[in-house]
Amino acid sequence: MKILITGHSGFIGKYLQKILNDQNFDLVFASNSNGVDVSDWNQVKNFCGFDVIIHLANLSFVPQSYKNPLKFYQTNYLSTLNMLELCRINEAKFIFLSSYIYGRPLYQPIDEGHPTSAFNPYAQTKVICESLCEGYNRDFEIAVDIFRPFNIYGTGQNSKFLIPSIILQAQKGIIKIKDENPKRDYIHVEDIVRAIKASIDNHSSKETKNSSSINFYNLGLGESHSVKEIIDIVKKISVNNITYECTNEKRPNEIMDTKADISKAQKDLNWEPKIGIEEGLQKMMSDISSK
Repeated sequence: MKILITGHSGFIGKYLQKILNDQNFDLVFASNSNGVDVSDWNQVKNFCGFDVIIHLANLSFVPQSYKNPLKFYQTNYLSTLNMLELCRINEAKFIFLSSYIYGRPLYQPIDEGHPTSAFNPYAQTKVICESLCEGYNRDFEIAVDIFRPFNIYGTGQNSKFLIPSIILQAQKGIIKIKDENPKRDYIHVEDIVRAIKASIDNHSSKETKNSSSINFYNLGLGESHSVKEIIDIVKKISVNNITYECTNEKRPNEIMDTKADISKAQKDLNWEPKIGIEEGLQKMMSDISSK
């Protein structure tokens, strides 16, 4: 099976390469790191002969989406459109990594049928791109799996994100945060890539190979933890004496709790998250301290 991966050198892409390199797949990479701008049709239109596209390339840091919305909308929309068009031309399956796009939850745990509601420019790009996926599925019968991971973390994540920021601060002996109360459903990056692998395996099976369905899958642990709980776990695991400060600054439009219903991915893909929050934090702290 030939697989085209965009964003292969990014946070998730590096983990995905590891798991797919162990299998008998023909991998093709398209990212800025190897000189390919996937939002430019002229640079990707000649890619051909693949069975699956895994689209990871996108801009994702929410604060930056407020500072440069034009770049976020252009990059995320055009790259997704181009990959869907390649799937149409090559009759390939499309695997799209979306995001948490449910806004303030109407109920918990949140299933895939929950109304979507963008709450920042980045999330809005994902809502738009999901709509593109639905259009290509409806009009051209492109098989699509869309993953909606809640809060991803793991070694190698940008240090501006919450969990790596907390761990890096813990190494210096003091953790300072703005708000300890928001709760999130955290999912380790290794569990994310196992779900993608399960989607590939599902596509290659006799029963689903010719399917032209579109599927949406939440990815999470199915449990939520507050920022304070994360800090308490880090303090418990750490060999350092850590002091902790909270300024009690509230972000506008803050969502206070999210918990994923992951039963659809469990049923359709035979997928289960394997890394609990304490184990995941331990892995990150061990990896970071060993560098």
